Amino acid sequence: MRFSIGLPTDRVDRPAEFVTGPAVTEIAAAVEQLGYDACFVTDHPAPDARWLAVGGHHALDPMVALAFAAAATTDLRLQTHIMVIAYRNPLLAAKSVLSLEVLSQGRLILGVAAGYLKPEFAALGVDFDERNALTDEAIDVMRGVFTTEAFAYEGMHFRSRGTTMQPPLPNPGGPPIWIGGNSKSAIRRAVERGDGWVPFPNPVSAGMAARTSNIGDIDDFARGVDYLRAYAEERGTLADPFDICFHPFAMHGDYDVAAVLDELEQLAKLGVTWCALGTPRADSRSEYLDHAARIADEIVNAFRG
Repeated sequence: MRFSIGLPTDRVDRPAEFVTGPAVTEIAAAVEQLGYDACFVTDHPAPDARWLAVGGHHALDPMVALAFAAAATTDLRLQTHIMVIAYRNPLLAAKSVLSLEVLSQGRLILGVAAGYLKPEFAALGVDFDERNALTDEAIDVMRGVFTTEAFAYEGMHFRSRGTTMQPPLPNPGGPPIWIGGNSKSAIRRAVERGDGWVPFPNPVSAGMAARTSNIGDIDDFARGVDYLRAYAEERGTLADPFDICFHPFAMHGDYDVAAVLDELEQLAKLGVTWCALGTPRADSRSEYLDHAARIADEIVNAFRG
């Protein structure tokens, strides 16, 4: 199992500590030195005031933030967790993805999902009810334009006539695409179009706000994995390798180390290959890095043995 840690690019309340160029590069370089395999960021280009008032958050643009992280590191993988590609013209998104993949020398992991914030779709001029079809289309377009010399496509809202993408990608076919979401439709998308699945803990109390299926405990998660395996067997196809990335239920607040390590063993047996880790809330860069160092020591290194 490999480990990805969240960069605090949502902490716009303390910009000097977390969302300047020096802040992002210092943190990224530090977590690479601590032994993390990847860092991840989220995506909220146009959150509305009502959602922000009930716990939502801003965030730096994921491609820009990860570009700064890439410039300060050499081996650290760069993960979007997740990027809502339905918000964007798929060719414009493909150019951003290609640019980061080239500049980082092939270190991007592109986590995508259909999204759930209806007001954000409205603010960006995208039909919320088309989000699933647009997500499928965007994945197909990116894979097509990355592997076709002159790409032609008749999209839902665009037409491509012999589009080319340069410079060449360091990895043929582009970065791995992991599909986020807990629903059966997200799982099917992961099997049909993805290189991985990225569900997230979602108790019943949060289900309505997140507009996705509940995964409230390890048994819920196991049922999702069972459905994925059964659907892949039914179709007779699954990407090889196929990754599953998950955030442990026990990893929150003042976590219990033994409980987290026990859960990681259970997740590994269920096929989880990547673990996404968050840190307790910090008010300064140094406090964040202290948390990251403690998690690396108590969780990452302890699990690796």
